[in-house]
Amino acid sequence: MSIKVLCAAAGFVLLLAAPARANEPIEIFDAHMHYNWEPKPYYQPDEVLEVFKRNRVTGILATSRPNTGTHVLMDKQTEGKASGLQVVPFIRPYRIRADIGSWFNDPVIFDLVQEEYRRGYYRGVGEFHLTGKAADTEMVKKTVDFAVEKNLYLHAHADAEAVEILMRHNPKAQIIWAHTGFSLGPDRVAAMLAKYPKLWGELSYRSGIVDGGGKLTPEWRRLFETYPDRFLVGSDTWVPERWASYDDIMAGYRAWLAQLPPAIAKKIAHGNARALFAEK
Repeated sequence: MSIKVLCAAAGFVLLLAAPARANEPIEIFDAHMHYNWEPKPYYQPDEVLEVFKRNRVTGILATSRPNTGTHVLMDKQTEGKASGLQVVPFIRPYRIRADIGSWFNDPVIFDLVQEEYRRGYYRGVGEFHLTGKAADTEMVKKTVDFAVEKNLYLHAHADAEAVEILMRHNPKAQIIWAHTGFSLGPDRVAAMLAKYPKLWGELSYRSGIVDGGGKLTPEWRRLFETYPDRFLVGSDTWVPERWASYDDIMAGYRAWLAQLPPAIAKKIAHGNARALFAEK
């Protein structure tokens, strides 16, 4: 076969491949993922990695209860078995589910955070739960100050009042706001983002983004266009049912991301997380 024929054939193959690449679903960084090991994981590690791969999830903010699940995922990355996936580990201040309601007053939990940090690879603390003045405790302030000292992010499942208190504890805090206030009005969300430049909204379980027909609402379109660098998406796999519906969760994000200008969609889908969690 002549060189001309070979080149023509190669060019034809590339033309066929190009549309396939162009039509690939937008990659997603899952910025709210739990791989809980209490009492045992829903999927084995290799099964979890396959879930990410088939959904073109190329990064995860990994937290677990207890932190064993995160250790396992980090081991997979170290062993080279998580190819194409960036694992960003956060320290979860919980040993068991009951810690959700008491961690903010428990000095043992602060000891746990410090001990986990010695592993040397953590990028943040959370997800942790706080409502209102429960954030105004000595243990929470110590946690916030520790995070600022170590340049760690805080992943806070909190209402607006609690976020305000966290920022008051230390104005240098960097907070990923899990669920972005759930049903908090878009105008209030906008005010929080304007007031706190180091606050990012993570959108799992966030209501109001689309209407009943799946169309992006004008209020949220305006928010995304005004603050394109301040939003992340996540699965929040806190129970097995969320793992079972993982494909649908990612498809749901892609449906409304496709309604945004491509540059903004890429930032929210993965670009903002990549910027936050770039290698030190």
